[in-house]
Amino acid sequence: MEVSIVGGGIIGLCTAYYLQKDGHQVTVIERGNLTDGCSFGNLGYVSPSHFLPLATPGIVAQGIKWMFDASSPFYIKPRLNLDLMRWGLAFYNSANQKTLDANAPHMNHLIQLSRQLIVDLKREIGDNFDLTENGCWMLYKNQKTGDHEKHLADIATSFGLQTVVCNAQQVQEREKEVEVNVAGGVLYVDDCYIEPAKLMHALHNTLKIKGVVFKLNTTVTGFEVQGNKVKAVLTPNESIKTDEIVIANGSWLPETARLLGQKILLEAGKGYSFSYQDLSNNLTLPSILVDDRVATTPYNRMLRIGGTMEISGHSTQKLPKRIRAIYDAFQRYYPGIEIAPPDPATTWYGYRPVTPDGVPYIGGHDAFENVYIAGGHAMLGVTAATGTGQLMAQLIGKTQTSIDIQAFNPNRF
Repeated sequence: MEVSIVGGGIIGLCTAYYLQKDGHQVTVIERGNLTDGCSFGNLGYVSPSHFLPLATPGIVAQGIKWMFDASSPFYIKPRLNLDLMRWGLAFYNSANQKTLDANAPHMNHLIQLSRQLIVDLKREIGDNFDLTENGCWMLYKNQKTGDHEKHLADIATSFGLQTVVCNAQQVQEREKEVEVNVAGGVLYVDDCYIEPAKLMHALHNTLKIKGVVFKLNTTVTGFEVQGNKVKAVLTPNESIKTDEIVIANGSWLPETARLLGQKILLEAGKGYSFSYQDLSNNLTLPSILVDDRVATTPYNRMLRIGGTMEISGHSTQKLPKRIRAIYDAFQRYYPGIEIAPPDPATTWYGYRPVTPDGVPYIGGHDAFENVYIAGGHAMLGVTAATGTGQLMAQLIGKTQTSIDIQAFNPNRF
């Protein structure tokens, strides 16, 4: 079939990969040029440890407290926006134990599927995106946080994940190059990471060789609809005929859905990252600095640090205090690494697509027979990309999906 994918981020490219693999003719329509975006500057995690969706009990109260702290890891820009208010109400209603207990197993299945597939992808397209399989730390300074992390480790173990609970000395013994100032940590052995820009380039090059058509720097302006089917994707320069369509353009998904007369609850959550080259000493393992919601990834002598969640729409404004807070948190955990504060002018940022319950949209749209949604992965775009791509190919090919996808229904709000 002729399949059009709106969006050339990691979800769109992985969907294109599995569709092409199944024999479909694929066209990817991307508003940018595949050199930047949320799929490029992130921390590159493929993390089975991240099985809990974003909407968790207590997060609303914590978020309200953070709102009044200019250096906190969370911020919502106040604005009169009906879609934001609808999203906020749905988030509030989702942040409870019952919803969490229902969604966590499905998130675990999706991420574990993706974890298996990333190894297959490495074998199929070559070892050219620096897949590193040595685990990831959850590090904490506060003992209350530590108790919570140990509880999560027990849940992870029940899901079949390997964890190692460590005290401060045991953490330090595993980090031989740098001083670590923590109360303890949990090592998630199954976690791995890649270099996201290299994975994007590898997928793009592979797909071009295999005949996937790319329409770059191209904006979707509308759709040709007949009955309950989309017949063509409209751009300023052409009408692209299609049998099936996948909307996978990240935080711009609601704008595209509106062109079809549909509402999708999703907000753009801005995150920052900055990188340091040629360090004389570096981390052995990537880490989440849990108390401060900061993430780190070492790539040989290069180090990337990132964090924050700003629900502020597609704003290009950078908030220097929040950027500095990421750096300050890193220094508290790793005081022996001498790095300069980041320059806000050169700090990278990207827009994470966040659903009201922190669970992605993966599936068909009720209003149209041939429209599928793949988005809303928040911080788990790279983590869940291969699994999402395979599931989309299975849905379009009308074959049995690898996992139950009911929890990811795009029509649930």
